[in-house]
Amino acid sequence: MAGYGIISDVSEAIIRILREGMVPDIIQGSEGIGMCHPSDKGDISLGIYLYDIKRNIDIIPTDKVPVGAGKLRNPPLFVDLYYMITAYSMSDIKFRTLEEAKILGRAMQLLQSRSTLKGDILGKSAAELTHIPRIELLDLESEEKTRIWNIPDTPYKLSLFYKVYPIEIDSLTVSDVTRVTTADFTIEEKTQ
Repeated sequence: MAGYGIISDVSEAIIRILREGMVPDIIQGSEGIGMCHPSDKGDISLGIYLYDIKRNIDIIPTDKVPVGAGKLRNPPLFVDLYYMITAYSMSDIKFRTLEEAKILGRAMQLLQSRSTLKGDILGKSAAELTHIPRIELLDLESEEKTRIWNIPDTPYKLSLFYKVYPIEIDSLTVSDVTRVTTADFTIEEKTQ
């Protein structure tokens, strides 16, 4: 299981995958790839925006989890993380669209090749997980993409949409349990 920091750990893992595969060949410096809201991108060339978190409906644990001698933790919460990835080229207007298409193409290639977030990329958080998170490209309609973009006075920019799931967040509630050490039974003969 993992604590609340797993959400930022997953976001950092996505950034790390993209930086390792794009810097310096496609994007000059690692600071050009990072988390940002589309309306507040600064000098980011490839922005990753966590736009939604939803409860995972496929995994709903009900059993408490043992956490040492005489203790049980309430079941964890499983969520899905939704990301929008947008390229912001600084190239001349004549080349900007092509440059952004190249950046997005490379991002898709990298995330497809690392479609699971295993221990080497998630670090110590991965050791605590019972399910390995997967990265999935979403196939959204144009209207849905525009709704997610939702920046006043700014036209929609071609973006990629991904779901990372399942993400496990452990409960803080731990209960003490005691083992049964003695049992008393009363036996009676049943009369008819």
